Amino acid sequence: MQTAVSDLEVDHAEEPGKMYLFRYPLKDGGHIPVATTRPETILGDTAVAVHPDDERYRHLVGRRALVPMLNREIPVIADSQVDREKGSGALKVTPGHDPNDFDIGERHGLSVLNVMNRDASMNENAGPYAGLDRFLCREKMWSDMEAAGLTIKVEDIRHSVPRSQRGGEVIEPMVSVQWFLKVKPLAQGALQAVRDGRIRIVPERFTRVYYHWLENIEDWCLSRQLWWGHRIPAWYGPYGEIHVGRDAPSGDGWTAEEDVLDTWFSSGLWPFSTLGWPQETADLQRFYPTTMMETGYDILFFWVARMIMLGLWFTGEVPFRTVYLHGMVRDGLGRKISKTLDNSIDPLEYMDRYGADPLRFTLVTSGTPGNDVNVDVKRIEGNWRFVNKLWQMASFVKLNLAGHETHLQHDGSPHDLYSRWMLSRLDTLVRNTNRQFDSYLYGEAGRQIHDFLWREFADWYIEISKIALHGDDVGARQRTLQTLVHVLETGIRLLHPFMPFVTEEIWQHLPHEGETIMMAPWPQPDKKLQDLDAEAIMETLVELVRGVRNARSEYNVPHGRTISAQLRPGLAANQIDELRAMFGRLCRIEALTLLAADDLEPQDCATVVVNDSAVFLPLADLIDVDAERRRLEKERGQLRQRLQRSQGMLSNEQFLARAPEAVVQRERDNQDELQASLKIVDARLASLRD
Repeated sequence: MQTAVSDLEVDHAEEPGKMYLFRYPLKDGGHIPVATTRPETILGDTAVAVHPDDERYRHLVGRRALVPMLNREIPVIADSQVDREKGSGALKVTPGHDPNDFDIGERHGLSVLNVMNRDASMNENAGPYAGLDRFLCREKMWSDMEAAGLTIKVEDIRHSVPRSQRGGEVIEPMVSVQWFLKVKPLAQGALQAVRDGRIRIVPERFTRVYYHWLENIEDWCLSRQLWWGHRIPAWYGPYGEIHVGRDAPSGDGWTAEEDVLDTWFSSGLWPFSTLGWPQETADLQRFYPTTMMETGYDILFFWVARMIMLGLWFTGEVPFRTVYLHGMVRDGLGRKISKTLDNSIDPLEYMDRYGADPLRFTLVTSGTPGNDVNVDVKRIEGNWRFVNKLWQMASFVKLNLAGHETHLQHDGSPHDLYSRWMLSRLDTLVRNTNRQFDSYLYGEAGRQIHDFLWREFADWYIEISKIALHGDDVGARQRTLQTLVHVLETGIRLLHPFMPFVTEEIWQHLPHEGETIMMAPWPQPDKKLQDLDAEAIMETLVELVRGVRNARSEYNVPHGRTISAQLRPGLAANQIDELRAMFGRLCRIEALTLLAADDLEPQDCATVVVNDSAVFLPLADLIDVDAERRRLEKERGQLRQRLQRSQGMLSNEQFLARAPEAVVQRERDNQDELQASLKIVDARLASLRD
């Protein structure tokens, strides 16, 4: 890349490599064994270091060594940083191309020699290897050392290799002249802003990460050599002067700095520099500081901390009050998006296929604050179906509104049980959504809105509403329409932040006030709509209906066939007319009889029990009892034969000894399944006999 990069933009990963062990020749005879993973950097050595207490090499300290192939003299020094147990116990010191060696060089006053150009080719200091690419130089250098009798061996190893996050190139440590910012004074202000509560980080666990980074921060290298960003406002004078300012100094001989600022420095200025700063503009006064900064946790330090440090330094005020951190987007299997895995997710492709709303909703609801998001195309497709469901809901409501006046607000008339339940559930949803928004649990809020609109409003209330809409009671029809409009309109206002496009379009087709849903009031809870009794009754009814549907399915009753049923007390008797209509529509029950409290339970019935209520379904309506009994007895005989065979195998010592463990376990699992099936058939036969 031919530029300085931040250490934080370098990935270190264990990779296969080679360790080269060679003889470092001494000027007056002999040698020191030294190991390296980068033979090309030998050309930049300015010392050989040993541990001062290492008996093997102590007598060599102070002598002179010769750089292989160049014969440049360098000293043998003693430094306690050398690890006696690693490699040969002796270290080649290359201050120009290794940060640890640079520290050793500082302590011993060693010269710093750079042997590479910015494109990682060897420069004139590499002598006969000048102009070679670093890796070609490595091969040539080692080959020449072999010919000179200086090599010992090459070992295959695994070691940490620094690679650029952007392009994947191996990063080369290299000494160069750069601009730095003394950043600790800025960091102290940024730390204090979070500690005293002026800024809150969500999720809170990332506060510790923020503290760790800023408490251990080093001076910031600001300059980059790629022309991508703000040019550093510095000029060099003819006599070595340096001028930093908005404009070039007057006079001849001044040249502009060629480097540009680190992108994160420029980005850190964004909250106030875009608003007219340093002038006190109206925009700056209105929009700085803002309320919330939302971004990924991976750039908490890169960007968020920089904005806080620079904002405080230049304006005296924090740039925002809350930092909300979302997770990284990963594929459906939880893997990081990468070219190597060929699992890239192109948002434009998914928007073309499914629309922007399903993709947006998937991203927001697939995770929790600070946790990674696994984007599975099946989830996007499922949310695309949800959009279709919203259209169906809206079409149903609009179709039934044709020719009838209704209002968004209720007129105070009494509502039926189902509408009271629906309005109470809506109020609960509004309360939960507001609480979750206040707690930054946007994903959970979206999931609850989705489940309410699809699982409760569409699957239950819309189906039940057809009773009143198709009936002769004009008042009941009007009140039901009011409820339908109010619930749908409120629901899509709640959904609007998640799915802005479909909700705006639907809202325009419903009775509403205002020009756009974006400016409509945010839903607020209404205590008058809370009806816990209606919710409790409907919870029981829903489970009873599910039980009846399951029974019909279990006995293979055709969908169009009507049956009769009896309801035991537990639900208020004065609601029996409403219940008859509901069970008739949802369960295809033609006649629903209410049992008195002292009535005996009917015989030869399938029974659905929920809490203190029960529905009895005469088996004669469901099946041919004699035929069903014969079928179950035949099935029981077959199960017993298969179970007897399985038990015989598992009692056979030879089978247990010779068969693979997986085969034996599979047979044990088969026996358990057969026993469970036999138990169900026995219970069914017992109920038929009873």
